Amino acid sequence: MNFKKYTSLFIVFIAAIGGLIVHKAVTHFIIPAAYEDHFVYSTPVLYSFFMLFSLIIVFILMKVKEVMINSVGYAFFAFTTLKMAMAYLLLRPIIQTHLPKTPAEKMNFFVVFIYFLAIETILTIRILNNKQ
Repeated sequence: MNFKKYTSLFIVFIAAIGGLIVHKAVTHFIIPAAYEDHFVYSTPVLYSFFMLFSLIIVFILMKVKEVMINSVGYAFFAFTTLKMAMAYLLLRPIIQTHLPKTPAEKMNFFVVFIYFLAIETILTIRILNNKQ
C-alpha cells in the first residue's frame, strides 16, 4: 500500500489533534470554565466535526486529482461551500441564544472553522502543485 499517497490525510489528522491541544490550552486561560461548560458544542466536538469534514474533502480532492486534475479547484470550492452550509446549520443554535457566553462561543466556533479552512486550503494548494 502506498502510504505517501495518503500523507495529506495524515496531515489533517495530526493538525487536528495538535490544534485541539493548543486550542484547549489557550482557551483554558481566556474563556471562563463556567462559560465553556455550557457551550452548545464543546471544543472537542467541533474539532471532531471539522476534522471529519476536512478528511472527506481532502480525500475527495485526491480522487478528483487522479481522474480530472483540472477540476480540483472547482471541487474544492464546491465542497467548501457545502461545508460552510453545514457549519451554518451548526452555528444557528449558537446565534439564536443571547447569553453572556455567546460571544465567546461564537469566537470559539469561528476559530475552529477558520483553522480547518486554512488546513484544507494549504493541502489543496499542495495537491494542485504536485502535478504528477
